[in-house]
Amino acid sequence: MSVTVRIPTPLRTFTDGVEEVKVEGKNIGEIISNLEANYKGIKERICDDSGQIRRFINFYLNDEDIRFLNNLETPVKDGDYISVVPAIAGGCQL
Repeated sequence: MSVTVRIPTPLRTFTDGVEEVKVEGKNIGEIISNLEANYKGIKERICDDSGQIRRFINFYLNDEDIRFLNNLETPVKDGDYISVVPAIAGGCQL
């Protein structure tokens, strides 16, 4: 299954600046593994030491948060669209 993965700006150094990449896999876990196979070092930024998606990284499959689906086991199908969205925090206290 080939899916399109939207890469956020902070991770584009791994994809030579490319915003969207095509990746093969049958679920989110395989997609992440195949991202790593094609773009060395990206998985370390996405996943923690136990292989789970870091809590400040959000994955959306066709606009649905995978945390409310089957997380890494969420199946994907040909033509799906995945957005990787880092959480934004901080600001100014008044």
